[in-house]
Amino acid sequence: MSTMESLIGLVNRIQRACTVLGDHGGGESMSLWEALPSVAVVGGQSSGKSSVLESVVGRDFLPRGSGIVTRRPLVLQLHKIEEGRSDYAEFLHQPRKKWTDFAAVRKEIQDETDRITGKTKAISNIPIQLSIYSPNVVNLTLIDLPGLTKVAVEGQQESIVQDIENMVRSYVEKPNSIILAISPANQDIATSDAIKLAREVDPSGERTFGVLTKLDLMDKGTNALDVLEGRSYRLQHPWVGIVNRSQADINKNVDMIVARRKEREYFETSPEYGHLASKMGAEYLAKLLSKHLETVIRQRIPSIIALINKTIDELNAELDRIGRPIAVDSGAQLYTILELCRAFDRVFKEHLDGGRPGGDRIYGVFDHQLPAALKKLPFDRHLSTKNVQKVVSEADGYQPHLIAPEQGYRRLIDGSISFFKGPAEASVDAVHFILKELVRKSMAETEELKRFPTLQADIAAAANEALERFRDDSRKTVLRLVDMESSYLTVEFFHKPTNSKEAPNPAVPAIDRYNDYHFRRIGSNVSAYINMVCDTLRNSVPKAVVYCQVREAKRSLLNHFYTQIGRREKEQLGAMLDEDPQLMERRTQLAKRLELYKSARDEIDSVAWK
Repeated sequence: MSTMESLIGLVNRIQRACTVLGDHGGGESMSLWEALPSVAVVGGQSSGKSSVLESVVGRDFLPRGSGIVTRRPLVLQLHKIEEGRSDYAEFLHQPRKKWTDFAAVRKEIQDETDRITGKTKAISNIPIQLSIYSPNVVNLTLIDLPGLTKVAVEGQQESIVQDIENMVRSYVEKPNSIILAISPANQDIATSDAIKLAREVDPSGERTFGVLTKLDLMDKGTNALDVLEGRSYRLQHPWVGIVNRSQADINKNVDMIVARRKEREYFETSPEYGHLASKMGAEYLAKLLSKHLETVIRQRIPSIIALINKTIDELNAELDRIGRPIAVDSGAQLYTILELCRAFDRVFKEHLDGGRPGGDRIYGVFDHQLPAALKKLPFDRHLSTKNVQKVVSEADGYQPHLIAPEQGYRRLIDGSISFFKGPAEASVDAVHFILKELVRKSMAETEELKRFPTLQADIAAAANEALERFRDDSRKTVLRLVDMESSYLTVEFFHKPTNSKEAPNPAVPAIDRYNDYHFRRIGSNVSAYINMVCDTLRNSVPKAVVYCQVREAKRSLLNHFYTQIGRREKEQLGAMLDEDPQLMERRTQLAKRLELYKSARDEIDSVAWK
């Protein structure tokens, strides 16, 4: 096989592999499929597109009929095989089946079209991929597109005209697309839909090959030399004339090889076209396209290799991001689980330490929420003159106090301090809620864990279970702090006001010592003491909460989980690393694409510079 055939055959194989893997463009960046040149066959309805393709292939295999027959793009890859071997075809949607009956190939194209579009006249941009292997073809990729039309017929939507043009444009606008513009010779070239579109997308004509069909059907006394010799419409590449099979030949199933011979005879014996005979016909067209394709491929090799290398880097980065496959032995699985736990733990600590947002909300609990709650405590009501009198009187019982209402003071202080339990517990719960939210956010932000939903759930459950334990310890601690304030009063606080202001004056009757001023003074003294306690708890409660919850969450959030997984069997570890099926499929596809691109790079290197 020549270098040209090897290079184009390689491109065919790569394009086929791209199609198998779904890597055929449509995204923002160019795909390998789009970077590799192919030939887009464009023409109006009844322009002779099907006859040209069948002549190039040497087989009668395309559906025929009136109206829009080609309703899905047909990606036709021709593979030259050794002389003496029989022709056969393969469809991408039936990869294990070889088709040797080309009438059956025609029916399958029609059936596969109907499978997507239904038995209507609608179109679809989902391509049909067909490979034909024959000693009578050259290596080539051709894309047969729906025929351009000017009006919608019965059964078609009004948008069909624009829909077809948009579909055709999506193929011919690509800079690596070679345009095969087919026009019938028995129509004015100025009205050719194919040439009009080609001129718009390729104004220089460097990507366009003009094909003139139905030369034998022109009116007597007329010819197409002005077009074929480039006087009517000049292209950078020579025009090629084609003689289509007659309807009688089609009806009689005349062999395509015989039809090719008859075409050669037509040009060789034609008084008008005899001097162009060596550059006319389907066989010449196929060789011309193949030779040009090789030239384009060689020109594109540096950019193709650059694209391949860029894509390989992107695929490797994506595989690293979603994670490589996990080993099956228990040691490697345990190591992987521990590494994933550490990754989560790092993200969680970053939230607490300020590397990521969220931890600052804990400070907000201590700086805003706790002080606001303390301010709202009902001390004014509890230490009102009326309530102080009630509490003191109940504490005295049947015998009024002689010097100072000791039990009254203690009951007032105990009752006041008990109010602190609510804000203290609320601080514990608020920090607990923030820590749980940070666990959830950290789980979502740990990229390495996204592929393991089961392990995610296990770590989240273990982390939340640990936070519950920390909350319980924290609640007990802050309540102890409050209880400690009740269990031992700072007596020195009362010595000065008691000695200087509340010592009884024997000259004053006892009844006068129990007036409103007396009870207001008691309430004022208790209030001053409670303010002192409030200042103490305002500082000690945050310390206790941080020590019992935040510090422990940073230090030992997953310690209990580590102990548990160390005892688990291999099957249990494997179950924890049960990946998201979609992610597994994504990795498999990435690995296949990576292998495709590496193989393509190696093969292009081995063939291109021979």
